[in-house]
Amino acid sequence: MLLRSTVKGQRANGRRGAAPMASRSPGSQLRGRQIECETLDQLVATVQGGHSSVLVLRGEAGIGKTALLEYARGAASGCRTVRAAGVESEMELAFGGLHQLCAPFLDHLGRLPGPQRDALGTVFGLSAGPPPDRFLVGLAVLSLLADVAGKGPLVCLVDDAQWLDEVSAQTFAFVARRLFAEPIGLVLAVREPGLEHELTGLPQLEVGRLSDSDARALLDSVTPGRLDERVRDRIVAETQGNPLALLELPRGMTPAELAGGFGRPDARPLTRQIEQSFLRRVQSLPAETQRLLLIAAAEPVGDVTLLTHAAELLGIEAAAAAPAEAAGLIAIGTRVRFRHPLLRSAAYRVAAPQDRQDVHRALADATDPESDPDRRAWHLANATAGPDETVAAELERSADRAQARGGVAAAAAFHERAAELTPDPARRGARALAAARAKYRAGGYDAALELLDAVELSPLNERELAQAGLLRGQIAFASRSAGAAFPLLLKAGKRLTPLDAGLARETYRDALNAAMNAGRLPGGARVVDIAEATLAAPPGPPPERNNLLLNGVAVALTEGYAAGAPMVLQALGAFRAEGVSREEGLGWLPFASRMAHNVWDFDNWFVLSARLVDLARETGALSVLPSALHMLVSNRVLAGEFALADALVTEAVTIGEVTGSRFLAQYAALILEPWRGREAATRQVSEAVMRDTAIQGEGKVLTATQWASAVLCNGLGRYEEAYVAAERAFEHPQELGGTAIRSTVELVEAAVRSGRPARAAEVAWRLDEMARASGTDWALGTSACVRAQVSDGSDADALYREAIERLGRTEVRTTLARTRLLYGEWLRRENRRLDAREQLGIAYEMLSDMGAEAFAERARRELQATGETVRKRTVEARATLTAQEAQIARLAGDGLTNPEIGAQLFISPHTVEWHLRKVFAKLGIASRKQIRTMLLEGAALTA
Repeated sequence: MLLRSTVKGQRANGRRGAAPMASRSPGSQLRGRQIECETLDQLVATVQGGHSSVLVLRGEAGIGKTALLEYARGAASGCRTVRAAGVESEMELAFGGLHQLCAPFLDHLGRLPGPQRDALGTVFGLSAGPPPDRFLVGLAVLSLLADVAGKGPLVCLVDDAQWLDEVSAQTFAFVARRLFAEPIGLVLAVREPGLEHELTGLPQLEVGRLSDSDARALLDSVTPGRLDERVRDRIVAETQGNPLALLELPRGMTPAELAGGFGRPDARPLTRQIEQSFLRRVQSLPAETQRLLLIAAAEPVGDVTLLTHAAELLGIEAAAAAPAEAAGLIAIGTRVRFRHPLLRSAAYRVAAPQDRQDVHRALADATDPESDPDRRAWHLANATAGPDETVAAELERSADRAQARGGVAAAAAFHERAAELTPDPARRGARALAAARAKYRAGGYDAALELLDAVELSPLNERELAQAGLLRGQIAFASRSAGAAFPLLLKAGKRLTPLDAGLARETYRDALNAAMNAGRLPGGARVVDIAEATLAAPPGPPPERNNLLLNGVAVALTEGYAAGAPMVLQALGAFRAEGVSREEGLGWLPFASRMAHNVWDFDNWFVLSARLVDLARETGALSVLPSALHMLVSNRVLAGEFALADALVTEAVTIGEVTGSRFLAQYAALILEPWRGREAATRQVSEAVMRDTAIQGEGKVLTATQWASAVLCNGLGRYEEAYVAAERAFEHPQELGGTAIRSTVELVEAAVRSGRPARAAEVAWRLDEMARASGTDWALGTSACVRAQVSDGSDADALYREAIERLGRTEVRTTLARTRLLYGEWLRRENRRLDAREQLGIAYEMLSDMGAEAFAERARRELQATGETVRKRTVEARATLTAQEAQIARLAGDGLTNPEIGAQLFISPHTVEWHLRKVFAKLGIASRKQIRTMLLEGAALTA
């Protein structure tokens, strides 16, 4: 693949295909690449126009992706350009590709928000700190690039993305998905196949093979003399339009070989042929030159000083580079650069194993142990042929440093190699266990299980065996299902009990969480088993609230709800009153928030789940944030704050887009949509959740979809359908989740309205037992409402009034509004029309204001039946904001700055500003203060 403008120059100077990449005028195109070049020209024009553009170039080895990146660099006049490239031998070292891209811009770190600045400082080893979440790192890189682009358009070019280390690849993909209104272009070149999952959904351009006519012209430009037409056609056919093959394969071939073409009976795949061509070219060089190329290939950073130092240690003269440079195989300037990645591979593969070890040893000796200890340890590992405890210990220290920077994939690689080099079998098992744990944290579940199989063949002590069992349970929870994880976690907890009380109780906590997620446990497993094990275990370390919460749940399971609920309520009060560290909060607040819901503690449910959301946002803990948002959505829906709940669902959707997992976002929407009374939306979300559930097999989600159907149908007045759904949701009352509890409310109403009073009474009194054990106004008010529905006369009237009084002291406005609706309907049937109008009117206003459309319509029809004239409320005609615009408007109205909004929504501050300008234009306002005023006045921001 050559530039039309340089073909004559190459012939004149006699260099066959060594195209000088920078000697090209902007706009000149590559031979046979008109569409590709025009696409890149459009990308650059978009960036120059002030907006973002992303492109993934895909194609086989040698197809011309690197040349297209060079074309983009030349076309980007007036733009700042920066390059990064993946290197096969560096795939296990964390943040390598990311550091290449960001290194020129580290002077901008001080302009980033504190958590983002600290995250990048930690991963690049500039400062000490806890390992940051990878999505916080992604947000920091996005903000860094956006800040750089604030001074002028920026074009980022990433070559060989398939060889990037895992965290760099994930970060580049994250940034690509979040770019929008910044003048930033990002082009990633990736070999097929590679990074299919990470780059899904991004604009892709397949770089195909050259046409026969372009291939012939390119072959003519690099082949001396005239080829026989039949020979040329055969070469063109067998190189299959691959530009690198056409450029490189004829090199070093004799006229006789060229005359015979390339069609040998032992022909190999094309990429292999290209590699063989490079191998022949390397082997034709002097021995000292080959050794120098080997050093350069083994040291992929391209550090000229390091190359020179290692060469001196091996007695190689600087002049040894001349033959390789003259042949156009390597360029040594400010950095060492191979002509093509396949050439680097060839230079490494052609060397004997002992030569490779010698080179890695020299590179280790040349690497500063203070400034770059991890790469030094990696070279030492590659220089070691057999077990070596000293090197293994160095690798273990590197693993710890990588873990501290958040490079879990790198930590796993270091631990795994350390285990391989460990001579002592017992220590080898411990290091393999550490490698398995790191693989799990990096999402490499299959690799982690393979390591665990090897671990369990080692002479482990009892603690290590218990930790291996715990890890199996955690992997099952993450990769299979909560139901599959439960028995493994229970077994691990019992094994840990005599060894580590604190870890054992955390394991029991996780097992209970697994049981709550699974709902219906498979294979005869019983949740009471873990409750009994928890109570039999010694108490864990302080604080006492953790032990009290766990024991309270266990007592509720073994001795009954009434026995355990007071203990849980006491623990929740302590969680609210006392400070919680970050680590403890991320571990215990999810459990505490869930249990607050289950014991009807509405206030603590809100406070603790909101605290958990804030903590997860601040720390970038996206493994926790989706479930935290789900709990907060549920709370705000019951509070009647549908607009806020909708914003939280939108945030959950954003995180789902970022992480590639949309399940919890759909699950959160499942809580909101049935209350809105929107049947199509509820069915759509239910089907989406069930599709995921078919894979995960979690019974509790089946309960949730039936509960949603019951709420929807009760609102629409389709009570027979509501009864069927509610009965299915109530089939497993032993489930620990609040959805099963709330299903009783739907079941009572549906049973009463569908002519099943006996069933309604049975369920109502069961709910009352739980409410009395809780003793909160939410619980007792709800119980009074359901008992009123199965009562008559003055008893029913008194219970309805009690329910309204108790619920009026809480934030549970949806239940209060429904209670007024039910009371009004009962009053109308009792021919107390004036009283009925009062209750129905209040219910109609409340339900309409919060957006509970179906229940509001029920109230309107009942009001009309009393003789009252009621106009159906409609949404005011106004400019409609998109979901993201509305969310940004709410956050701006709450006083958040653009960087703070960007951090929460995983977009850049510049994109926030771009959306706010659209919000101002649509709403006809000019300031954030006016948004705040609209919110305080209760104005909806979306139609």
